[in-house]
Amino acid sequence: MSTRKESRPPGNAEENPARRPSILVVDDESDVHYSFQRLLEDLPVDIRAAPSGEAAIELLRKEPADVVIMDIRMGGKNGLETLREVKRLLPKAVVLMMTAYGTSHTAIEAMKLGAYDYILKPFDVPELRRLIERSVVAARLAREEGQTSATIADRQGLSLVGDSAPMQKVYKLVGQVAKTNATVLITGESGTGKELIARAIYQHSMRSNKPFIAINCAAIPENLLESELFGHERGSFTGAMAQRIGKFEQADGGTIFLDEIGEMPLTTQSKILRVLQEGEVSRLGSNESIRIDVRVIAATNKDLGVAVQRREFRPDLFYRLNVVRISLPPLRDRAEDIPALAAHFLQKHRRYLPQAATRIAPDAMRALQSYGWPGNIRELENVIQRAMVLAASTTIEVGNLPEEIQAELSPTPDERRSAEERGLDQAVQVLTDLVLQNRPTDLVPKLLSRLVERIATRQGGGEREAAEALGLRLTDLRRLAVAETPRD
Repeated sequence: MSTRKESRPPGNAEENPARRPSILVVDDESDVHYSFQRLLEDLPVDIRAAPSGEAAIELLRKEPADVVIMDIRMGGKNGLETLREVKRLLPKAVVLMMTAYGTSHTAIEAMKLGAYDYILKPFDVPELRRLIERSVVAARLAREEGQTSATIADRQGLSLVGDSAPMQKVYKLVGQVAKTNATVLITGESGTGKELIARAIYQHSMRSNKPFIAINCAAIPENLLESELFGHERGSFTGAMAQRIGKFEQADGGTIFLDEIGEMPLTTQSKILRVLQEGEVSRLGSNESIRIDVRVIAATNKDLGVAVQRREFRPDLFYRLNVVRISLPPLRDRAEDIPALAAHFLQKHRRYLPQAATRIAPDAMRALQSYGWPGNIRELENVIQRAMVLAASTTIEVGNLPEEIQAELSPTPDERRSAEERGLDQAVQVLTDLVLQNRPTDLVPKLLSRLVERIATRQGGGEREAAEALGLRLTDLRRLAVAETPRD
């Protein structure tokens, strides 16, 4: 039975700065191990492989690694479970998580638990190579500077929908910032889900057992906003019949979400700045300062940089808020997420509309993905709910969608011209083959006669209607037919 030297725990095995960095690849597919060997064969690193989370832990106990590259979905212990154990065993190890199934929950959990980054299969090989090189450097800096990565207890987060590349970046930021107390500024167009992201940060933070208070700065009149935020004493202004505790006091120990902060009056902005700088609030009508411990998450659909230039927003407050910025992409930039979002809304509203549609026809989905969505996710949810009500069967069809979305399936003038050109080319090709194969001398008159007959039938008339459809006068049509009649 082998024994380990307890005087040299795994986390201290990197004390020799001259040694080659070590990388452990954890995946239950041997082809992945081989691919990483080939990818990194020219780097001055030692590469090992483990087929499972359990095997990886055993290897790391015997010989620590600087960088661990690990699949999330494996047989036995999955990647997130293994990540927790790796970070307990080797707090300084740099861990890269990889998977073919990107979801918001796994992305946030991986980053929250201390992963260095989160990558999706299939890999962009040059980007993967650069990421591994950065990871090796980060591992060396962690050894030299004594940096550690604390883990956070596992908590159930909110369900965020969408696995597009822009949203994967958002999930990474949420996971990274959630475990800190940093102030966060969430930017994005109206309807992109800024409050949902704020709640996800809160749910994954160490403050999740404390209050989360959301307030819309644009929805409260200016003369009442300060009272709402900071509270007031009885008699401090007309109508103040009793003492009121403000939102900041209510959120003590937790998180306050200031939505649409770009609409906040300048006078109130200065008081928010004091809260951020001093950690104190004063109720209206009181000279007493109250100490509070509140994390601030703010959101806006405005460009606060431009607002600062126009002197509509305080620059010092902007810099205080803009510690970590999360920019949400508009829905038009993540059209690949629309099927998942639509399915989510179908499921959500089925609770209230049990007899409504349960699926979306392919043409209707194509129209949804082609539309520009100026109202973003909020508009998509309204459209899905409306279509569920209007659908005559269990399937939402194109006709159940608003006209502006249906129009996305109508061909453009260029598309119509292209279709006409293709049709003409095909017709000319058929006629060319007939002429070259049979050389009929009366082909053109026959063609014209049949064309007139077919158009007249479709139009429900005779030669006159056919002439109008062809853009000819009746006399010209008859003259053409005579001119093309073969002579004996």
